[in-house]
Amino acid sequence: MDYLHVGCACLVGLVLLVSAAAKARDMDGFAASVPRLLPFHAGAAAVRRLAVAVVALEAAVPVCLAVPWTRPLGFGAACALLAAFTTAIGRVVAAGGAPVACRCFGRASAPLGPRHLARNGLLLAAAALGLGTPGGTPEIAGAAVAAAAGAVAAILIVSFDDIVDLLAGSA
Repeated sequence: MDYLHVGCACLVGLVLLVSAAAKARDMDGFAASVPRLLPFHAGAAAVRRLAVAVVALEAAVPVCLAVPWTRPLGFGAACALLAAFTTAIGRVVAAGGAPVACRCFGRASAPLGPRHLARNGLLLAAAALGLGTPGGTPEIAGAAVAAAAGAVAAILIVSFDDIVDLLAGSA
């Protein structure tokens, strides 16, 4: 179970790190997309503060996940963030209307849809699994393999839209 804990920490931490970096790189674009995800109206200043807070929390999670004694805090924060993101995406998908571009990893042309709910569900499951799995002290070699598996899974999650588009185009 120690290895599962390490793999989940690597997966969730890397995905949120890439997400935070992409949003920070295009903060204006990300902040402009936030009002379409909110269930309430907010002024421009409040939206900007919320966008900055989201990026800061996303960036803090990998730091917490990298340190064994703060890992439960990191997994808990990841669960809260991913639950909020999934709820917002679900609300947008259920409402229909004008498409909202996925800004999860920076600029993207794919509108939010069921694929994003599935991706976030997988991430939320990994964060919850990591939170519910005891940490312990795994052997170095096994931890390295688990971290590498988590990194590969993170690459697949970050590339999820491209993979779905590729497979949908070949069908």
